[in-house]
Amino acid sequence: MADRAPRSRAARQSGNAPSLFAVPESARPLAARMRPRSLDEFVGQEHILQPGKPLRAAIEKGTIGSVILWGPPGTGKTTLARMIARYADREFVPFSAVTEGVPRVRAIVAEAEERLAMSGRGTILFVDEIHRLNKAQQDAFLPHVEAGTVTLVGATTENPSFEINGALLSRARVFVLNSLAVDDIAALLRRALADEERGLGELRLAADDDALALMARESDGDARRALTALEAAAESLGAGGRITSDAAREAMQLRFARHDKGGEEHYNILSAYHKSLRGSDPNGALYWMARMLDGGEDPMTIFRRAIAMAAEDIGLADPEALKLAIAARDAYHMLGAPEGYLPLAEMTIYLATAPKSNSSKMALDAAMRAARETPGEPVPLHIRNAPTKLMKELGYGRGYQYAHDSAEAYIPQEYLPEALRGQPLYEPGRFGFEREIAKRLAYWLELREKGESRD
Repeated sequence: MADRAPRSRAARQSGNAPSLFAVPESARPLAARMRPRSLDEFVGQEHILQPGKPLRAAIEKGTIGSVILWGPPGTGKTTLARMIARYADREFVPFSAVTEGVPRVRAIVAEAEERLAMSGRGTILFVDEIHRLNKAQQDAFLPHVEAGTVTLVGATTENPSFEINGALLSRARVFVLNSLAVDDIAALLRRALADEERGLGELRLAADDDALALMARESDGDARRALTALEAAAESLGAGGRITSDAAREAMQLRFARHDKGGEEHYNILSAYHKSLRGSDPNGALYWMARMLDGGEDPMTIFRRAIAMAAEDIGLADPEALKLAIAARDAYHMLGAPEGYLPLAEMTIYLATAPKSNSSKMALDAAMRAARETPGEPVPLHIRNAPTKLMKELGYGRGYQYAHDSAEAYIPQEYLPEALRGQPLYEPGRFGFEREIAKRLAYWLELREKGESRD
C-alpha cells in the first residue's frame, strides 16, 4: 500500500484522512466518534495543553519528540497520541505491549526506515499500556528511538519510573494527565447529545441536569465510561426519550471504583488511609477505607496497615489501640463480609480519634542506631547470666539486685553498657497513657537520685 503524501496543516488538524477500510462512522462506539479532532476540542488537561504550554506548542509545530503519557483510564492518552501524529503529519503505528513481541518491533522499524527513505515521512510508534513491555521489548525499541527512526508515544496508567527502564525513560518526556473533572465530563456529555454529525443529536434526546451530573460523577473521571453509559441510555430510551436520574443509574449499571490493587493508585489510597488515621481525621480515614473496599481490596491489607499504624503512630499513648486493631481483624475473620466491615469501621474510627505518639518508633530507631554504633559493648557483669561455678568466680551476676526485694519493686542499678549510660533511648510523649509512664519514670529517677545522694 503506497505511503500517503504529507498533508496540509488544515488536513492534519481536521483528522479526516480517507481510508478504504474505514469502519462506518455510525458503527463506531460513541466514545470513539466523539474523540476531539483538534486541540481546541480537547477537554481537560489544561495544565499541559492550554495555549503557551510546551506540549501544546510542540504538537502545533509538529516538532514533538518521544513522550510518555501517564494518567488514569479515559483521560485522553490515546486521543492525544493520534493528535500528535496528525499535527506532525507522521504515520501512526500502534503496538500492543500485551499481544505483540520483538518480531513485530523489527517489522515496524523496517517499515519506518523505508517510509523515511522513500517519502521523508516519520513514524509515531504508539505503545498502549507501555508499562507492560518486557525487558526484551524495551531493549529492542531503544536504539531506534535514540536514532530517531521512530518517535515513541507511550500511554500508561502506572508510574513510569517504576515500570520503564531508565535508558528508555531518559529519552522521553513524561506528561501527567489528570482525571477529568465532573464539569468537564458533563460538558462532553452535553456535546455528544447535541452533535448531529458524530454524536446523538439526531435522536433529539432530552436529559435532566441531575442525570448528566450523576453520569459525570460516577464515571470516576473517565470520559470513555461516561460516554458509554450515555450511549447505553440512548439505546434503551430511543429517539425523543428523556434521560432521568433513574435511566442514568440503570445505564451505569454496577459502578466499579478505579482501584488497581497492584498499581500505584493502590499505594496512594493506602497511604491516604494511613495518613488520615495519623492525622486524627476519622472522616478521611473512613472514606479511603470505603474506597478500598468498594474497589475490591482485600480487607486484610487494610487491617495490616492499621495494625502497623497503631504501633507506629499511637503506641503507648493508648496501648488499647493495638489490641483493638488485632481484635477487629479477628472479628472480621469470624464474621466475614459484609458484617465484618463493622469492626473494621469501628477500628478505623478508634485509631483516628486515639491520642497519638510515635515514641515507640523513635525509641526503636534510637536503639537500633545505638546497637549498630556499639556492636562490641560487653554486658555489665552484674546483669550477666551465671549458670556455672567458673562464671560466678569471674564475677558474673555479682552485685545484681533483685527488684522485688524493694517495696517499690525498683532498685536503681545500671542496665546499659558503659558507653551508653546516661543516654535515654525512650522519651515518653505528652498525651494519653504516656503521661502516666512519664510519672513513673520521674518517680524512679527520684529514687535513683536519692540513692546516689546517700552513697
